[in-house]
Amino acid sequence: MTEQHIDTGTQELLCVIRERVAIITLNRPHAKNSLSSELTPALRKLIRDFKNDTRVGALLITGTGDAFCSGGDVKGMGDNATPTQRTPEERTADLRVKQRTFTGALVALRKPTIAALPGVAAGAGMSLALACDLRIAAETASLVTAYLRIGFSGDYGISWLLTRTVGPARARELLLTSKRVDAGTALAIGLVNEVVPDTELGARAFALAKSLADGPRDAIRLIKDNLDQAMLVDFETSLDGEAARMIEAGQSPDHKEAVRAFIEKRKPVFGGARAS
Repeated sequence: MTEQHIDTGTQELLCVIRERVAIITLNRPHAKNSLSSELTPALRKLIRDFKNDTRVGALLITGTGDAFCSGGDVKGMGDNATPTQRTPEERTADLRVKQRTFTGALVALRKPTIAALPGVAAGAGMSLALACDLRIAAETASLVTAYLRIGFSGDYGISWLLTRTVGPARARELLLTSKRVDAGTALAIGLVNEVVPDTELGARAFALAKSLADGPRDAIRLIKDNLDQAMLVDFETSLDGEAARMIEAGQSPDHKEAVRAFIEKRKPVFGGARAS
């Protein structure tokens, strides 16, 4: 098994490509992998670069040590923050750009994405996990919105992502109480898709990512388009969108390969017509 190490520009973010899976590891274990001024821009760049990288069929995001991501670095907030002369309007505009190029870009990515949670996902770290298509948690993992605890209202899409993942009533509960959700409860309410023993997290998450990376790229892209549209439009509009994408998928090389493999009673080998 060969790995290609990717230079992220910082040791706070590690990345290797293994069998068409980009394994991205947040690497600030001393700070529970909280987001920093080095880590976050590097992660933004990876998401952007992998969009059209034909070497990568799926992204797997995880964290070093006993945390996934604890969100923003609280020590740099409030009275401890560096003084700034920027107006609230300028700071709002800056945050909007940061959000769109981070969780916004991850949600918009047409490749499958998986978050593997070895431990806590809190605040913007929870937003990062929810922005992925699928989430696998270790038995000792937990999730917490956390914003209320430090007097914040939420960012990086937490309200939108949480509402669409667990429903409006549960989203209100989790944001207004800021209670920690253990892995078992997270599975029961749909926050995560699977819970595995801590020692099996890496292997299970990679196996799932590889199976998706080996899948039909065009079909995956179009499925994500269908699902995104379904949350925004009425049923008939969704039907129309599905019809157009079904015809498009039927013209793809991957569909033709799947049919050949079915007839020949073998496993299909997908190449994909497009990288993104």
